[in-house]
Amino acid sequence: MRHNNTNNNLGRKSAHRKAMLSNMAASLILHKRIKTTTAKAKALRVFIEPILTKSKEDSTHARRLAFTCLQDKDAVTTLFREVSPKISERPGGYTRILKIGTRMGDAAEMCYIELVDFNEAMLATAGAGEAKTTRRSRRGSKKKTEEEGTLKSAKTAATVEVKAKKAKAKTPVKSSPSKKATGKTEPATDADNKE
Repeated sequence: MRHNNTNNNLGRKSAHRKAMLSNMAASLILHKRIKTTTAKAKALRVFIEPILTKSKEDSTHARRLAFTCLQDKDAVTTLFREVSPKISERPGGYTRILKIGTRMGDAAEMCYIELVDFNEAMLATAGAGEAKTTRRSRRGSKKKTEEEGTLKSAKTAATVEVKAKKAKAKTPVKSSPSKKATGKTEPATDADNKE
């Protein structure tokens, strides 16, 4: 029975599990995003978050601690050169798990695990979302600048002109009732064109 056992052994012996998590952590730091099963991603998140927290302080001791966990010089260099400056202001939660469905062969839950500060697509949408105001009112704002007022009046004048042109184009040519009754049409005269 697994009473109060917090870690997921992932069906592996401890040495295999540690080696796998170390390898996955190094790959995540180097590539910023990896595809894996959800169970492995959750175990990896617990493994890598303390390493990322320790990397905020660039010292020899911190580098040695990171190397004992990662066992990869390139990953440690990337961690302290690229990743650490970006996450220095973040108080935790450095990784994100995005579920993508099940695997074809064994129906295992698959996901992407990525470093939060390195997803350009999500950062771009977040930047666009910040520009929008969150609260909207049905009434117009009371404080309007002169530029907005002149711009609005110019737009309304333009729309009035367009509507007038459309109305002129839609008005039919006036004809006398006697012409309609007989069904015969007479050629248009200069007087009719002036109207």
